[in-house]
Amino acid sequence: MRSVFCLLLAALSLSVRAADTNSLVWHKTTDRVDADVRGMALWPLLEKIASDAGWRIYVEPDTTHTTSAKFKDLPSGDALKRLLGNLNFALVPRTNGVPNLYVFRTEMKNATQQVLVPKAAPKHVANELLVKLKPGTDADALAKLVGAKIIGRNDKLGLYRLLFDNASVTDAALGQLKGNSDVAEVDYNYYFDPPPPVQALSSAPVGPLSLTLNPPGDSGRVIVGLPDTAVQSLGDSLDKFMLKQISVAGDASVNSSDPTHGTAMAYSILEAIAQQSSGGSSVQILPVDIYGGSERTTSWNVALGIQAAVDNGATVLNLSLGGAGDSSVLESIIQQAIAAGIPVFAAAGNQPVTTLTYPAADTGVISVTALQQKDLIASYANYGSWVDLALPGTSIFYLNGAAYLVQGTSVSTAYASGVAAVNKASTTSTWAQIVAAMQTKFVVPTK
Repeated sequence: MRSVFCLLLAALSLSVRAADTNSLVWHKTTDRVDADVRGMALWPLLEKIASDAGWRIYVEPDTTHTTSAKFKDLPSGDALKRLLGNLNFALVPRTNGVPNLYVFRTEMKNATQQVLVPKAAPKHVANELLVKLKPGTDADALAKLVGAKIIGRNDKLGLYRLLFDNASVTDAALGQLKGNSDVAEVDYNYYFDPPPPVQALSSAPVGPLSLTLNPPGDSGRVIVGLPDTAVQSLGDSLDKFMLKQISVAGDASVNSSDPTHGTAMAYSILEAIAQQSSGGSSVQILPVDIYGGSERTTSWNVALGIQAAVDNGATVLNLSLGGAGDSSVLESIIQQAIAAGIPVFAAAGNQPVTTLTYPAADTGVISVTALQQKDLIASYANYGSWVDLALPGTSIFYLNGAAYLVQGTSVSTAYASGVAAVNKASTTSTWAQIVAAMQTKFVVPTK
């Protein structure tokens, strides 16, 4: 890998979860805390606090701490001091939301890794269902039958977004539609986890990427479909690798000078291509904006984005995104792409647990986790027997002459897609042969 692949943070020793006898009770109404914990690792501690206190918690990557404390009825500030020991923390109120708790070793701005509540029910858009109908079904008649309004439709796919009056009607309709013979798939419209933040760098150990586009042929073109946030201009030389951006979520234009996650992923794909080639490649990237002006996306937009990428020539898909919601509707769209011979790479997730992340855990999808260093999974990354590949999870990229850093399994996925694409463009190997070779080279370390 190019040197930037090795710019990874120091190793983190993951402790086992605290024993079942550990007790931590956060009384939200009185803002008082009771604790009796021994040998509790930092991550499960913060997960417990996030769950009980209801705060949004961000931690500086590669931060470790083991808590042993016993107290009763302490104010939350004093309790945090006892629980976090010599770690720094800041509890920042928010005018229109729950407080943010930042836990860090160096500076608060470095606390960028969000701690998500484990095993929570997947969050979905209120009062919405997605339905995929069998050919010949009258979507409008079916919507009327269950008391829904169609607020999104793709008649070519037989895919529809239904809106109901309230949650109970929605749940009842879900059961009714599951038993309807005209329905191929039906599920909630799940939210996806927000993309990892991008951090500005005052200096970087590597310079901007240099890569030349070799003229793609009329046939056999390799195009990486990139459903993500909108992608900004990477400069004249790299923009040649970018096909015209598509949007399925509204205006795809980006006015901000701050780099988007999609921009970071496009650059990371090109980084991997540069490493695997001799300075030039015919691989191109097709960006598909599935976020529009929103901070998060849903199963509906991801499904439409995948299909838009496929319809416009994508031969490999990069899904640097994920969530807890196992959408049967989205999976059906992904399975159509896989059946058409298009490999799908997806991020395993940014929580150090074995919990499944979707669509990475869907059948046939190539799930990618992050390496911290050789033979060591990154401290923040999901792992388990369902994960297929492990690649570096840190990328340094440039936008308008400024350097930035982004970290996560989304980066690892972009690297994997880039490696696969450049090998397909430069060899006679099949996708199956390429993926098999990658599984031998980018082995997932055993925890």
